[in-house]
Amino acid sequence: AKSDRLQILKPFDRWDGKDYTKLPVLLKAKGKCTTDHISPAGPWLKYRGHVDNISSNMYLGVVNAWTGETAKALSQLDGNMHEPHQVARQYKANGTGWVFIGDQNVGEGSSREHAAMCPRYLGCRVVISRSFARIHQSNLKKQGILPLTFANAADYDLIEATDTIAVNQLANLAPGKPVTVTITHKDGSTVNIMCNHTMNAEQIGWFKAGSALNALNDKAA
Repeated sequence: AKSDRLQILKPFDRWDGKDYTKLPVLLKAKGKCTTDHISPAGPWLKYRGHVDNISSNMYLGVVNAWTGETAKALSQLDGNMHEPHQVARQYKANGTGWVFIGDQNVGEGSSREHAAMCPRYLGCRVVISRSFARIHQSNLKKQGILPLTFANAADYDLIEATDTIAVNQLANLAPGKPVTVTITHKDGSTVNIMCNHTMNAEQIGWFKAGSALNALNDKAA
């Protein structure tokens, strides 16, 4: 039977062993970005068991740093503004992952798991911010998303709405070792920035397996 409240969730895809190269930036958040901005509650809670339906609320409360609006993101595929989940679904259908850029203390507030699960379901590969709330950062790791922080907080300002992001030498990901990220602007010019992560060896294993759940299943097999 078809249900709009329950959905069988397939395991998330594993990391394919390659660097992330041309990931479009879906959205850059300005200011406060709590789990309730990322995954609003209220009427959405009835869909908690249906990740596709609840994902339609993704980032609805986030202030777009370039426009000052909420609930709007630029599609690099059609050049128009849409709700963030609609743009993410375009990228997903196109086989493209994407990046979310956060500001300070991203994911503060309740420890809402859907604030990490829904972005991952819709194709988020990397979240780069100035800083994270600890539990949200941990939830991102569990879902196989790479949470990075700008080594130089001012680099947040470099990122434009039409940029793509590359994360280099992912095969060499190691605890305490910074990561080089390449920003490519629309005119083709590039800038390299340094980012940090807080993943330990086990969490890097989650990333490679595609999620903590996948990694657990691998151990059980």
